[in-house]
Amino acid sequence: MVCDRCSLAVGNLLKTMGLNYLSIELGEIDFADYHGDNLAKDVEQQLAANLEALGFSILSDNKSKLIEDIKKSCLDYLIHIEQPTKQLLSEHISSDLQLEYNYLSHLFSVIEGITIEQYFIRLRVEKVKELLVYGELALKEMSFQLGFSSVAHLSGQFKKVTGLTPSHFRSLKDQKLRQSLDQL
Repeated sequence: MVCDRCSLAVGNLLKTMGLNYLSIELGEIDFADYHGDNLAKDVEQQLAANLEALGFSILSDNKSKLIEDIKKSCLDYLIHIEQPTKQLLSEHISSDLQLEYNYLSHLFSVIEGITIEQYFIRLRVEKVKELLVYGELALKEMSFQLGFSSVAHLSGQFKKVTGLTPSHFRSLKDQKLRQSLDQL
C-alpha cells in the first residue's frame, strides 16, 4: 500500500470482514493483539483473497517483506530528498533497515530483476509524471525537488524510462500514461 486511498480501501475491507486493527501504514496492517499472534487460517485465506481482488497481496516470507521494506525506504527517501542531509540512497536504506546495503542490493536485484537504483529512478520518473500532469512546477523546480543534478539529467532519465521527453509527456497528460507508485 503506497497511497492513502490504498490504506482506506484496505481499512474498509477489514471493517467489512469484522477484523479490528490498530493501524494501516505503507505495506503493513498492525492488528496489535486483537487477533492474538496469528489470524485463523480460514480468515487469513479469506483476507488474502479479498486483498488480491483489490490488487494487493499478503507478504508472508521474510524476503518478500524485506523487498517491501526496501521499496518503502526508497519512497521515504524520495519524499525527503530535498532536505539537506546529503545522505546517499544506499546509506539511507542500510540505516533504515539495519542491514548491509550489498546484501539488500543483491537480494533486490535477484527478486525484482532490476537494481535498487533503477527502481528509485522509476519512482522519481513516476513522481515527475505526476508533477507534469498537475502542471504546477517548471522542469527546473522538479529537477531540484527530486534530486536530479540538472534539467538535462531529469530529461535524460525521463526519456530513458518512458521513451518520451517531459514536454511531450505533458502534452499527452490526458492519456493516462502514469502508473501508481504501488504498481512499481
